[in-house]
Amino acid sequence: MRDAMQARGLCFSHGARALIQDVSLTLPPGEMVTLIGPNGAGKSTLLRLLTGFLTPDTGECWLGDRPINQWPREPLARCRAVMRQQNSMTFPLPASEVVALGRAPWPAARTQAVTEEVMALTGSLALASRDYRSLSGGEQQRVQLARVLAQLWHDDGPRGWLFLDEPTSALDLYWQQYSLRLLHRLTRNGRLSVCTVLHDLNLASLWSDRVLLLHQGQLVAHGAPQEVMTEATLTRWYRADLQVVTQEAPGRPQIQLRA
Repeated sequence: MRDAMQARGLCFSHGARALIQDVSLTLPPGEMVTLIGPNGAGKSTLLRLLTGFLTPDTGECWLGDRPINQWPREPLARCRAVMRQQNSMTFPLPASEVVALGRAPWPAARTQAVTEEVMALTGSLALASRDYRSLSGGEQQRVQLARVLAQLWHDDGPRGWLFLDEPTSALDLYWQQYSLRLLHRLTRNGRLSVCTVLHDLNLASLWSDRVLLLHQGQLVAHGAPQEVMTEATLTRWYRADLQVVTQEAPGRPQIQLRA
């Protein structure tokens, strides 16, 4: 699949501990895929392998027609963007300039227009002139989402592969729904692939086309939310006392902890 990202037999260890064990997957454009799993399952490590920030011990990651480590830096930055869990900054910078950093691989002519467009899209335009360091955690996450969208923004919208590690962890209910609804909608153009790590299983169920369940570095289940998020599967791998209720509309499973 020339237009997909493919991971083939990824393995990665830290010391004697195997963090990722023989994981293979495909990320085609037009999908929103979520990595789930208990703490220490290897979700963030896998994300770093997929994005090229870590080199696997064995296996390889291909983006389109070549391994990701063979892409020149600038073309790669135009088609692959990453939003990490922590995005601290030690010097003063307006939020709009943080977003504009995403345009570094592009000609400067459209930086301001794209910056304003993606900030409006993510609901962060009102924060444009404020010092990024003064923003709340949730406001910073919205600005960072605008930054990575700006990095992938073409004349007709975003293209490429967008990776997000816990992008809703500091957001309230409104902004969780807003942000994930936005990301899902942007993938419908058939040119953007979103791969995100989420701890909230209900959010993952509502907005994912596919869910990948990791446990101790292994991919133990994958498929549509209805296929992966069953009571038996989640109880086995999360070891939590829970029940799964499927809503009539939109037919997505919702997870409830038992008292």
